[in-house]
Amino acid sequence: MADPATTLPTYAEYLAMEAASPEKHEWIAGEIRAMAGSSAAHARLCARVTAILEHRLRGKPCAPYSADLRVRAESIDVSTYPDISVVCGEPQRASDDKHGFVNPTLLVEVSSPSTERYDRGEKFEYHRALDTLRDYVLVDQHQPLITHFYRDGKSGLWSSREYGAGEHVRIKSLGLRIAVDRVYEGITLEPRPPRRPGLLVVKEAPLPYATQ
Repeated sequence: MADPATTLPTYAEYLAMEAASPEKHEWIAGEIRAMAGSSAAHARLCARVTAILEHRLRGKPCAPYSADLRVRAESIDVSTYPDISVVCGEPQRASDDKHGFVNPTLLVEVSSPSTERYDRGEKFEYHRALDTLRDYVLVDQHQPLITHFYRDGKSGLWSSREYGAGEHVRIKSLGLRIAVDRVYEGITLEPRPPRRPGLLVVKEAPLPYATQ
């Protein structure tokens, strides 16, 4: 008989907790993780990218959603709240979560020093389990820098490219280009906090995608 002290919560229990909680939590195969708070720059960048997508996708069968939307990867039992999700066509819901969407085409995360490693590594790995996902975009909140991960429609392999000031991010799956300067225009960015002296940096194993 399992020790009650170590029994993991069920997904239904997690959903009940989320419905009653003022804060959002991610579900990672039985582990419940509280989400970190955001800065003013983070909030502004999320609002700006959402506004750009809302305008550029008008008249197309795709729509952006805010961080209130839960994205569910049933195959690996993970649920997250991306900063921005774009769903094309009819939204499809998880079999065990009527508020969990399973068919995003694009996910966007505005990264901070506390989340960047997670967004690029573990969280990206979770999102790659979504069959419909074609683009994953990271927006830096400390400098005009956007990293675009994109999946080849034939091979299924992921590649990535970074874009800076004066450049345009091409999101082929949505048929649009986004100017980096437009994303950051008029937004006061916060300086990147210095790394603490003596902090041990562990190099992560490379993920299975190519870079350009």
